[in-house]
Amino acid sequence: MYKLVIRPLLFLLDPETVHHFSFSSIKLLSRLGFSTVFRKLFSMDDPKLEREVFGLKFKNPVGLAAGFDKDAKLFNELSDLGFGFIEIGTLTPKPQPGNPKKRLFRLIEDKAIINRMGFNNEGVFDAVERLRKEQRVLIGGNIGKNKVTPNKDAVKDYLICFDALFEYVDYFVVNVSSPNTPGLRELQDKKPLTDILKKLKRENIKLAKKYESPEKPILLKIAPDLTDAQLLDIISIVKASKIDGVIATNTTIGRKGLKSHLTLVEEKGGLSGKPLAKRSTEVIRFLSEKSKKAFPIIGVGGIHSAEDALEKLEAGADLVQLYTGFIYEGPSLIKRINKAILSQEH
Repeated sequence: MYKLVIRPLLFLLDPETVHHFSFSSIKLLSRLGFSTVFRKLFSMDDPKLEREVFGLKFKNPVGLAAGFDKDAKLFNELSDLGFGFIEIGTLTPKPQPGNPKKRLFRLIEDKAIINRMGFNNEGVFDAVERLRKEQRVLIGGNIGKNKVTPNKDAVKDYLICFDALFEYVDYFVVNVSSPNTPGLRELQDKKPLTDILKKLKRENIKLAKKYESPEKPILLKIAPDLTDAQLLDIISIVKASKIDGVIATNTTIGRKGLKSHLTLVEEKGGLSGKPLAKRSTEVIRFLSEKSKKAFPIIGVGGIHSAEDALEKLEAGADLVQLYTGFIYEGPSLIKRINKAILSQEH
């Protein structure tokens, strides 16, 4: 139904327009009582799907990656589609419009998307107001810095977001790997990154005492474009800063082997979707093997089928996330992945 009827109609429209239309539609259908229908169609409740990772119990290992529900406006409705967890953001301390439009492009022949959104969001404090309401699903908070904040002051932005979200999210993701904020990826270098993570870890201990709650898991989201030497640095940074895990991977600035028209391929921004699948899995396998499974990994990048997800899990991922695959394949993909995981359990 989705691939035959809904997707072809949606793909006639501008991608960013479709994104807002899809949000409004899901919201409206849920208000009209379709939540139960969605859960019956797409959700799977089976104890064998549950996973305990970094001290949290996930209903199933298939999550929604950051970037879809940036401002925490749809997390409960999206959980009805079968996701085991939802990652909101990337959120910044102050609202920002992001980069000029047009900034989102479909590469249909490649089953891919190029985006240069630039952390467009309504600001962390707006998101907090929505997160105060009932949450039916585990929530990750993906945090970044404002475009106008110089890198030398970046840690202040991460701390503002961390403090604001601490009571309302289940885990944190430090995003220093988006290619769409000028200079951001420079924060992946060993010294600045270690500094940011250690300060967040100290803040975590302080806030846990203040609220008399456990510390929140802190994960690092990394780019697929890192070299083996840089990935070895990531392993040592995770160890030194004592954070809880890694999300591999963000979008790529690479364009190798794409079939789409050159005018699309040459658009600036991060590429996500099917062309990222192989590299993302390589990064997962490298981190898992070289660290001797020292920390959990969430695998994301190019998951368009149950087989793609199983490949990530076999490479060493503990959980997986969807984004572009969800847009191309529809919500039935979540159930197909969970069914495939269950069939391996037997």
